[in-house]
Amino acid sequence: MRDGYVVTWQGREYDAAPDGDKVRIYSATPADGFEESKPGRYVRVLEPDEYDELTYVRTLCTWRGEPFIVLAEADSWLRLEYTGGRAPVARQLGLEEFDYGVYQGWAPAHEVRDRYEHRV
Repeated sequence: MRDGYVVTWQGREYDAAPDGDKVRIYSATPADGFEESKPGRYVRVLEPDEYDELTYVRTLCTWRGEPFIVLAEADSWLRLEYTGGRAPVARQLGLEEFDYGVYQGWAPAHEVRDRYEHRV
């Protein structure tokens, strides 16, 4: 399950964070040019001409026939955000209104269908 920026650098995809005109890339293992930011997390800053592609990846799915974004995973549960735009449907599904017009909830992973990554 992914939800965030990724960069393709030297033929490999990395989790990333834009930082002005530069981008920070992250690795779970030590590598040339990476500095340890905390145990088990390494970072490298790239200039715009050093990487091939910066894109945003989101995991989408359906639950009970309605469209959602997958926000998180915990054990056998998925945190979902409803993208159907119909408040009555969201309430009928038992979702909580996280913010005005934003409905989220936890769903058993085995009930979630059609999970796929969407690149923006």
